[in-house]
Amino acid sequence: MNGQDVLKWVKEQYGTEPDYPWQDANAVLRHQKNRKWYGLIMNVGRDKLGLSGVEEIEVLNLKCDPELIGFLRTRPGFLPAYHMNKIKWVSVLLDGTVPEEEIRNLIDMSYDLTESKKR
Repeated sequence: MNGQDVLKWVKEQYGTEPDYPWQDANAVLRHQKNRKWYGLIMNVGRDKLGLSGVEEIEVLNLKCDPELIGFLRTRPGFLPAYHMNKIKWVSVLLDGTVPEEEIRNLIDMSYDLTESKKR
């Protein structure tokens, strides 16, 4: 699953249109009602992620259950969230390392965690 696949899926699943607040390719995924972020797709230099090489790689930042983040980061394809709270967010490599179904499940979790709370 790559960034374009993610954008297509969130449009179908949630009606999300990406937001480009920095006039670059970084796509913010927001709730339609509360405008909270539930995802961020961006290209980051591998060296900035602690990976070997300097070329850019596509990642998806997602909000996640803090208890799950520690486990995920022990697995290939998951890294501390780039430019986000590393306790509540995780970066997922969009290079085929993480299965599509798992990425979709994590997007669902992020969407639910950032949804407005009902009173």
